[in-house]
Amino acid sequence: QVQLVESGGGSVQAGGSLRLSCAASGYTYSSNCMGWFRQAPGKEREGVAAINSGGGTTSYADSVKGRFTISQGNAKSTVYLEMHSLKPEDTAMYYCAARRPGPGEWWCRLHPSSYTYWGQGTQVTVSS
Repeated sequence: QVQLVESGGGSVQAGGSLRLSCAASGYTYSSNCMGWFRQAPGKEREGVAAINSGGGTTSYADSVKGRFTISQGNAKSTVYLEMHSLKPEDTAMYYCAARRPGPGEWWCRLHPSSYTYWGQGTQVTVSS
């Protein structure tokens, strides 16, 4: 049974930083797309960043490029999201998700509907 457990959320002031972690278990694929998504109240869930665990290639939403960095641990069962220069509009519930890459999908797409496994989420609140 695949489990994804997020941690590291919290409340920070604008301009601050947070590091989110996602620990995956029960996932046996050698190459995975693992992504971070977020959902603010009243808004649709959106992709933030994703990483292909096989090659380490990364994808980012335009809104976070240059501020957020996705990475994976040595065992590739943990994924991190380093968030810097946080803005109030980054406030949301952040979710970790995983799936197998599609054929030839070197850079993982950020469409939430394509992801199979989801964590419970961790709240990030940025105050102005």
